[in-house]
Amino acid sequence: MKNYKKKKKESFFSKFVNFILTIIVACAIGSQVCTAANNNLRIAQVSDAHFSSFEENTSYKFLKKSGELLDDVIFQINTSGPYDFIIFTGDLINKPKVSELEKFIEHSKNLIYPWYAIDGNHDISIDGPLTKSRFLSTLANVNENMNQKNIYYAFTPKKGFRVICLDSIIDYKLTSNGEISNEQFLWLREELDKHAKDVIVLCTHVPIIEPYSSPNHQMENEYEVRKLLKTHKMPLIVLQGHYHAVKVKQDENMLVISCPSLVTYPNAFRVINIHSNKKRTLVDVYLKETNLKDIQSRSKLRLFGSERLYGDETDRNATFELKNNGE
Repeated sequence: MKNYKKKKKESFFSKFVNFILTIIVACAIGSQVCTAANNNLRIAQVSDAHFSSFEENTSYKFLKKSGELLDDVIFQINTSGPYDFIIFTGDLINKPKVSELEKFIEHSKNLIYPWYAIDGNHDISIDGPLTKSRFLSTLANVNENMNQKNIYYAFTPKKGFRVICLDSIIDYKLTSNGEISNEQFLWLREELDKHAKDVIVLCTHVPIIEPYSSPNHQMENEYEVRKLLKTHKMPLIVLQGHYHAVKVKQDENMLVISCPSLVTYPNAFRVINIHSNKKRTLVDVYLKETNLKDIQSRSKLRLFGSERLYGDETDRNATFELKNNGE
């Protein structure tokens, strides 16, 4: 009987020690997982939705199905999370009408993750009511993330990351080209200086680096902007639209990701996963095509040279390594 009790005590003590060790190990693993999660930023980029509630299809834009395509993307995002945020990189609507933007918002309100937007050339009217300030205030009415002082703005989704959203749209003349104003340029420089130790995610409609040459869609002060961005020694990831193209270009520690349009083949959006540590930043880039395959097939038939917009496999799905501190 005594031996039995002794063995029982030893067994209890052993179990107790194992329990404590298990808790310690679990906490350690949990801490590592949390740390890893904090070093990760997962983004969905949707560009050139060109939402329209009344227009017919054009020679290359499937406008009549723009609402269905947008709803499909929202469904895909909501069922494949979590995401830290979603960014619409311009041309939310096809015609710069307040009523169209409000209808677009009715769709985007169904997103279950935080979302932000920047303006595209189709979003802003030169002599109509949808000015830049009206664009911003209309979004801010339903989305507190868009309650910004200026149409260009920045935010910190997680420690170690800074997201900078640019206004690249010219609204004083009729053009599809873009620019970064002098006032915004100085603000951008200050942002880069203040966040010199952060990984930067820069969002713009008009590209910093063109996916292909187009003199009627380029940024007019592209050289000056790119020169400024190159002064940032930490990794800088650019998310851009406007060209409806699937393309990724790397320039040392700057990675430029071009996003396709929802209404033009391949009718897709981007998922970007960024993992950063002390030495390097890995960027996983994915292309997520619409589930509406009939629309995608018909959309492809409207294009000559669809291969250029679809890109190579490394433009669609690939991992890129960027050195921290410019090493």
